[in-house]
Formats: sequence, structure tokens, C-alpha cells
Amino acid sequence: MIRHLLSAADLDVDRATLVLDTAAELANLASQEVKKLPTLRGRTVVNLFYEDSTRTRISFEAAAKRLSADVINFSARGSSVSKGESLKDTALTLQAMGADAVVIRHPASGAPHRLAEWIDGRVVNAGDGTHEHPTQALLDAYTMRERLGRIAGLRVAIVGDVLHSRVARSNVSLLATLGARVTLVAPPTLLPLGIERALGARLRTSFDLDAVLPESDVVMLLRVQRERMNEAFFPSAREYARCYGLDTARMRRLPQHAIVMHPGPMNRGMEIAPDVADSARSTVVDQVTNGVSVRMAVLYLLLGGSAK
Repeated sequence: MIRHLLSAADLDVDRATLVLDTAAELANLASQEVKKLPTLRGRTVVNLFYEDSTRTRISFEAAAKRLSADVINFSARGSSVSKGESLKDTALTLQAMGADAVVIRHPASGAPHRLAEWIDGRVVNAGDGTHEHPTQALLDAYTMRERLGRIAGLRVAIVGDVLHSRVARSNVSLLATLGARVTLVAPPTLLPLGIERALGARLRTSFDLDAVLPESDVVMLLRVQRERMNEAFFPSAREYARCYGLDTARMRRLPQHAIVMHPGPMNRGMEIAPDVADSARSTVVDQVTNGVSVRMAVLYLLLGGSAK
């Protein structure tokens, strides 16, 4: 296994499959009366979050505790960061405290890569700016494989705010590695320039959601990240929902076996209608559940399993 997990591009087919297979084995733990393994007893995992998070932070905390690691939750609010302490000085503090692994979420793209240069412990990227979110891509791939039985050959439509989405970037990279065919669907203003040339033949783009739906096995809806927008990228929320929101009528255009995904948090009524989010096709709750197993697998392989 690799030393750090900073990007989905760090994973080749064998490594990604190892994470998914390990997560599948660890998922059986959830059905047992005692949901803990002694694998990481004596290890310390620090959750270093400079941005607000619910699912990801709690998921990593649960994953580490189920592996019997000691967990320290660090929030930028109420810490020395609010007094101006730099990331490097915070890293040196964690190093001095003997952190074995640091899970970092940071608003600056590339922050986990810098952190990995400053500490001896393992670093896991839990989201950096608009760059990447590799464990989200892994749990999404795990969910696809669990529900549809495979990843290779799947036709995956990733819909919405691609421009600001670290989830989209990590999913495009990992799904291409695992053999899926990805179509990015968004308004022209929310697609990065030149993305097709940058990401190769397995990637397509489209501005027409209705045309893509009938040929999709998976529809992954992205949250519109208004907090990262400093200008108007579409006329209104109502217009966005009309053109790119998935409602019941649009869901009927999908093949019978197709699933609907969303990394959360959801803007119900904008990118996804409430009845679609709560439908049998939706994997939103499954993704949260699978996130714990996948992050357990990542921590186990980085700290307790093979380090080769």
C-alpha cells in the first residue's frame, strides 16, 4: 500500500481494488455485537479539519475508533489557528505529539501534500479546496460495486457543479482507473476548460441531462457550492433545477437498474428532488454507511496492513 492517500491518482487498479475488498471484509463488523477490532490499538489518529464537516469527520472518527485507535479531533475554530498559527507550525505540533496518522480537510488545494512533507506519520486527504476528496471516490466506487456488482464498463453521469467539486475530480480519476465510462453533465459555466483533453478518452462532457439519462447506469448529483462562487454561474436556482435537477419525471428516463448517488449535503429541490432522494434507487444513506467501512480500510492499510 502507498504511504499517504493524497489523491485518487495515487491508486492503481490493484491498490484501489485492495481498498474496496478490505472494506467489504470490514463491513461485516457492523453486524456483530461488538463493532471493534484491536488492529490499531496504541496508534493515534488526528482529524485535522479546517473546514466544517459532518459526514466525513464523523465517518473517520468512527472508522478509527472501530479499529481501536486513539482519536484526537482538531477543529480550526477555537484553536491556535484562529490566532494565526500556520499549517506548518500546527503540523510540527502534531509531529511532536506523535501522531501516527493525520486526516486533513483544508480550504487550500494542495495542503495535504505540504503536510505530508512535514510529518513522519501517514496523511489522508479528506478534501482540499476544489482539488480532491479520494476517500469519497472510494466509497462511491464501493457503493456502485455493491449495488450493481461491478465498476468496469459502468456508464456514470456526474451532474452539476463540476467546476468547484473535489468529489468530481477524484471520482473521474478513480472511475477511469477502474474501467468505468464517465460523462460530466453541467452548464458550460460549471465545466472546467479543457477537461476532456486533460482526462482522456474515457471521459465525455454534455450540457443535456435528458439526453444522457437513458444511457446511464449511475447518476451522481453534485451539490451546487455557492460558498465557492463569487459570481453568477447560472441565472437562478429555479432555472438550474429545471435544467439539471433530477426529479421523478427525469428519473423515469433512467434504465430500470440505474442508481442515484449524491455525496451530500444535499440541496433538496435544487439538484435533487426530495422524492428522488428518498426513493429506492437512491444510495445516499448507503454511501454514508459504506464511508465508515472504506475509511476503516484506508486507515488499516496505511497503519496496520501492508505498507509495500
